[in-house]
Amino acid sequence: MGSKVAVLRTHTRSVLSDYHRLMNLAGYQDVLRKDVDTALKINISWHFFYPGSSTTPWQLEGVIRAMKKDGYDSSLIHGCHNRTVVIDAHLGERENKQIDVVEAHGLRNVHLYEGEEWIHVRDAVGDLADDFLCLNEVYPNGFSIPKRFIGENIIHLPTVKTHVFTTTTGAMKNAFGGLLNEHRHWTHPVIHETLVDLLMIQKKVHSGVFAVMDGTFVGDGPGPRCMVPYVKDVLLASDDQVAIDAVAAKMMGFDPLQDIKFLRLAHERGLGCGDVRDIEIVGDEAAAAENWHFVGPFKKMTFASRMQHKIYWGPLKKPIEWSLKTVLAPWAYLASVTYHDMLWYPLVARTKMKDVLESAWGRLFSNWENVRADEQGYASVGEEAAEIQRTGVRAFLTSLKILVTCLLEAPEFTARRRTRELRDRSTS
Repeated sequence: MGSKVAVLRTHTRSVLSDYHRLMNLAGYQDVLRKDVDTALKINISWHFFYPGSSTTPWQLEGVIRAMKKDGYDSSLIHGCHNRTVVIDAHLGERENKQIDVVEAHGLRNVHLYEGEEWIHVRDAVGDLADDFLCLNEVYPNGFSIPKRFIGENIIHLPTVKTHVFTTTTGAMKNAFGGLLNEHRHWTHPVIHETLVDLLMIQKKVHSGVFAVMDGTFVGDGPGPRCMVPYVKDVLLASDDQVAIDAVAAKMMGFDPLQDIKFLRLAHERGLGCGDVRDIEIVGDEAAAAENWHFVGPFKKMTFASRMQHKIYWGPLKKPIEWSLKTVLAPWAYLASVTYHDMLWYPLVARTKMKDVLESAWGRLFSNWENVRADEQGYASVGEEAAEIQRTGVRAFLTSLKILVTCLLEAPEFTARRRTRELRDRSTS
């Protein structure tokens, strides 16, 4: 299939030049036009900083610098965020220091749920919708996607980590939030098929699709939040979303086609190459051949992830899952925020993160506002290790605010408000 994945070993001293080399090894200029907008699809898996969970600031910085160096107009590059009912994207881009990078380069910062026009998927992809594996059944009346995506490039910026629903997550999963506007949780029982459908949509609407994956911090366990983070010092890039996820999965210790259903389905449909034997590795072949022997997301699940599995695929599916498609659904959002933000993060996260926070990458993150980069990277990252700020009363108050936002912004409630507003306007 001609699929190619670039893999490089990196260090804080060379990370910026490494990103430039990585992207060119993967041939990004061949697939991303310079005369159209490029969305940098930032990944925020948790609004709090947690190593391996979300796009790193040096990942974003490296990609932007590489594009500008190669002649891409910064006025045609923008940060791109989706919204999730349990994740505050505005808090997340601050806590993960992504907004610092976007603003430092003077880029636009687009939040897809704020003032952007969304159009019906069939108006965007036409008869391709007839080929969906599951989305026509999940959404009998269809769904909407961002109109701005049509004709623009997209660069996905995931990290290397495991996931309690999809075993691993990366480039393909990064499209999930951006392409489905509301009720995304309806797709969880068929999440693998959903990711394949979304990849078909991307190939249809985008001018070019590329992925740059950061593996400086990585995560193993019940991700994308409650993982054990590690430092692995690797970067990956490819224009084949299936291939880059397959190579990352293999490095984590999984068999991509046997263990990862969405990769197998996408591979079988010719949407990319999931067979690592047929993927050309460019850059550091030794790094790509590593096996980290991750235990995966299912052996040491959290209480929350066990309950999610019981609800979507287990004995609680029949008595409880129906409620997630009604006005009662916000109970699940509140339960998630309560468990992850108010209990797990302030009480458990510090012990999980200790070692990686003391690494060079942890110090770089901690001192991000004060470090100065040269063309290669960060010669000095400071001595202060990253600290967890969202603990105790401060974490509780922040989480309480997010709980209120979950209720106010829950799609089950906002849809009713829109219906009332339309009815009031029509009768006035």
